[in-house]
Amino acid sequence: MINHDPAISPLAELNEESALRTILEGTANETGERFFAALVENLARALNTHGAWVTEYIQERRRLRALAFWMDGQWIQDYETDIAGTPCERVIDSADIVHFPDNLFKLFPDDPDITAINAVSYLGMPLKDVDGKILGHLAVIDRRPIPEEPKVQALFKIFAARAAAELQRQSVEKQVREREEKLRRLFDSAMDAIIELDQNLKVTRVNPAAEEAFQCPAQQAVGGEFSRFVSTKSHQTILRLIDEFKPCPPERRSAWVPGGLRGVASGGNEFPAEATISCFEIGRRTFYTVILRNINERLEADRKINSLTAEAEYLREALNKLGGFEQIIGQSAALKTVLEDVEQVAVGHTTVLILGETGTGKELIARAIHSASRRVEKPLITINCAAIPAALMESEFFGHEKGAFTGATQRREGCFALADGGTIFLDEVGELSLDLQAKLLRVLQEGEFTPVGGSHLRKVNVRVIAATNRDLKKAIREGRFREDLYYRLNVFPISVPPLRERNEDVVILASEFAAKFAQRMGKRIEPLSEEIKKRLKAYSWPGNVRELQNVIERAVITSRDGSINIDRALPEIPLEVAAETVPAVDGVMQPAPRILPIRELQQLERENILRALESSGWRVAGRDGAASMLGINPSTLNSRIRALGIQRPR
Repeated sequence: MINHDPAISPLAELNEESALRTILEGTANETGERFFAALVENLARALNTHGAWVTEYIQERRRLRALAFWMDGQWIQDYETDIAGTPCERVIDSADIVHFPDNLFKLFPDDPDITAINAVSYLGMPLKDVDGKILGHLAVIDRRPIPEEPKVQALFKIFAARAAAELQRQSVEKQVREREEKLRRLFDSAMDAIIELDQNLKVTRVNPAAEEAFQCPAQQAVGGEFSRFVSTKSHQTILRLIDEFKPCPPERRSAWVPGGLRGVASGGNEFPAEATISCFEIGRRTFYTVILRNINERLEADRKINSLTAEAEYLREALNKLGGFEQIIGQSAALKTVLEDVEQVAVGHTTVLILGETGTGKELIARAIHSASRRVEKPLITINCAAIPAALMESEFFGHEKGAFTGATQRREGCFALADGGTIFLDEVGELSLDLQAKLLRVLQEGEFTPVGGSHLRKVNVRVIAATNRDLKKAIREGRFREDLYYRLNVFPISVPPLRERNEDVVILASEFAAKFAQRMGKRIEPLSEEIKKRLKAYSWPGNVRELQNVIERAVITSRDGSINIDRALPEIPLEVAAETVPAVDGVMQPAPRILPIRELQQLERENILRALESSGWRVAGRDGAASMLGINPSTLNSRIRALGIQRPR
C-alpha cells in the first residue's frame, strides 16, 4: 500500500532489490500498451509514490500524450498536456534526468496540474531512441519530498531505458506495418501483371492485374506451375535467363526478357507481352518476380491515343491562349474597319496576313476569320513560330517518320496534316528560318509537302493565316525574309490597330475584364469610376490589350470594398491626371496640372526607352537589359522600339 503520510518520504523504507523485483515481475510478460500500464503501476508501488506516468512526445506541438497514467490508485484516461511551464519541459529540453525533491508548487506556480494534486516532488527522465531523439518521458510525482537517493535514480534509469526500448520497438513495428501496407497496395494496384515464383518456378503470389491478364483467379494460380501461363518457347527463355543469373551478384540479377514472351490465358488464348524477370533471396530461399504487360492492350491504346493526342494538344494550347479574349470587344471606328475586313475575307479561301503590335489580339482576329469561314467544322491549328526551336520547326510543320532523327521513336503527324480541310494560323511568321520559308512557300504554291524522313509527297487543303509584329518589308531588304513568300502571304492584309488608337475601347474592355475576373475570383466589383476611366484612357498601353487585361486582373486581385485598386495595378499613372484642381497652398488655389496629349506622352516614352537602352548598352533582354530596367517584357519593348522609330546610332 502507498504511504500517504505527508511527513514521511516515500523512499524512507525503499528496498532496492524488492522494488526491482516488483517492477520486473509486473512487466516481464507484457508488451505494448499493457507493458506501459504495468510499468507505471508497479513503478508507483515500488517507489511508494502517489503517481507515475509514461508519455510519448509530440515534437511539432511540444505536447506530451500519456501512454499510461497511474494516480492515487486509479487510471487517468486520455491525458495530454502542453509542456510549457511544467517540470516535464525541463526533462525534454535538457534531455536528461530531472529531480525536484521539494517545493514543486513554488517552482512551477503556473502548472494547474501541480496545484490540483498539491504535488511537492517530481522525478522524470526522457525516453530516447538509439540516435538520441526524444520519444517521450517517464516520471513519478508525490505529495511528499523525494530526497536525493543515487540508488533510486539508478533504479529509475533502468526502467526508463526499458520503457524507451518498448516505445522504440512500437515505433519500428508501426513503420514496418506501414511499409508492408504500402508494398501491398503497390503490388495490388500495379497495372502490370506481377507473378512471384519460388525456386521451382511454382507460383507463390499474383496481383489483380495478373489475374485479369491470364483470366485466372489467384486461388487457382498459386501453387501451380508457371509454365502453364507462357508458351513453351517463352518458358525455355525464362529458364535460360535464370541460369544466367547464377554467377551474377545479387544487384545484377534482373533482366528484360529479350523479344518479350507469349502469355497463355485461361482457355489457351495467347498474347504478346513485354516482360522482365528478377531474382531475390529471403532466408536462404530463392524467389523470382516476373512482370509483364499485354502489348495488344498497349498497342490498341496507343492507336486510340495517337489519333487524338496531336490535335488535342493544339486545341488545348489554343484554349489556353484565349485566356479571356472569348469575344472581340470594342466600338471604335478602327476596330469596326478590321471587323468589316474579317467579314469580307472569311467566306473565301484567301491567304490572310495579320499585322499589328504585340498584344493587339492578332490570334483573336485569326479565330474570327476561321469561325466565319466554310472551314469552321474543321480544326484551326495554331503554331507560334517564335516558340519552337528551329531544329524542330520542320517536324512541327510537316511531321516525321519513325527513325527520321534521334528521338523519333514513332511516326508523328505535323500541323499541316492535322489542319487538312481547315485553317492553320502561323503566329510570328517573321521568325521562320529562310530554309523553312522555302518549304512553306511550296505548300502555299503546290499544296503539298514531304514529312521529315519521308519519301512520298502528301497533298493538303489548308487555308493559311499568318501574323507578325515585325516589319516584313524591312526584313526583305535585310535578306531575312523571302520576297516571294511575303507576296504569297500578303494577299489580304489586315492591320490590327494598337489600343492607343482605340482610346474609346479602353473603358469598354476594362469593364468587361473586371467583370470576368471578379466572377472568377468570387468578388463583387463596382462599375469603374470616372477617375479610373480617365486614368486608363491617359495611359499609352505599350502592351496593348494584353497589358490592359493584366492590369485589370491585378486591380481586381488587390481590390478593396468593391473598388478595383488601380493605384496598385497601374502605379505609373499619376493621380493628378484626372484631377481638375489641386489643394490650396497657404490659402491660394493652385492651377490644375496640364494634361499631356498623346503625342507628348509618346515623346516622353521614347526618351525614357532611349535612356534605358543607352544605360544597358542597347541590350534589350537579360537581367541587366533595358526591358528589365523598364519592367516590361522584351517582346513588348521590341514592339515599342519599332513603333516609336527608335534606332541605334551608328
